[in-house]
Amino acid sequence: MTVSGAAKLAGIVGWPVAHSLSPRLHGHWLKELGIDGTYIPMPVHCEDFASVLKSLQAVGFAGLNVTVPHKEAAFALAHEVDDAAEAAGAANLLIFRDGRILARNTDAPGLAASLQESLGPDCVKDRVAVVLGAGGAARAVVLALSNLGAGEIRIVNRDRHRAETLAGTMKPFTRSKLATAGWPTAAADASLLVNATSAGMHGNPPLDISLEALPSHAAVCDIVYNPLETDLLKVARIRGHRTVDGLGMLMHQAVPSFAAFFGQTPKVTPALRAVLEAALRG
Repeated sequence: MTVSGAAKLAGIVGWPVAHSLSPRLHGHWLKELGIDGTYIPMPVHCEDFASVLKSLQAVGFAGLNVTVPHKEAAFALAHEVDDAAEAAGAANLLIFRDGRILARNTDAPGLAASLQESLGPDCVKDRVAVVLGAGGAARAVVLALSNLGAGEIRIVNRDRHRAETLAGTMKPFTRSKLATAGWPTAAADASLLVNATSAGMHGNPPLDISLEALPSHAAVCDIVYNPLETDLLKVARIRGHRTVDGLGMLMHQAVPSFAAFFGQTPKVTPALRAVLEAALRG
């Protein structure tokens, strides 16, 4: 659609950023809702990040989405942060308002919405969930599971010290019991497994675990969305587990960003998923 000189401006910054599906996602909503706006992918080096933020504020951008490696820097440069960003120590959404930078983290609510959509509103309530990984993504996953009412969250990582550090860091922000354990001990009575590592992502080696210890009723979620069905999800599907891919989290985490940038709250629909799936295949 045609963009006027009065168009609302937003975008995503990262390094690299060409692989991002966010421009297609937001572009779909802009067209669907008939909004005079544009969403631009911008590759930005770490050393240029702060100056780029100032420049984009100056030319009237409403805000930005932030992807690796800038999420921690975005959090540090903000004048105000929400609870989710505070818990994660990182921000994926920056809103420019009255000369100030407001930082948000929408990954946790995005994952929670995806899990509820796929598995039901009480999918982990008072149950055991297992998180694989102890990095920044794992923080958002732990927060999402706690907000969904998980009774216990077990963190599994090859480096047990990193898992224990994550559990200690997240304790003030969660209502769930947090524990660390090795695999397969952690899986024994789990209702949900979430992969919060980059293993299985396009170009990375697959996740090296066996699902034999996982109860048959447990669901398996992978926050990776490229490929859409990771080896982990493929094995889980063959074993009869319910599976949740990472595309749902991507779509749902974008909703509050779009609302902040363009003033309307979009809907996650099968048509949007079809657009993004086509982009992944392409």
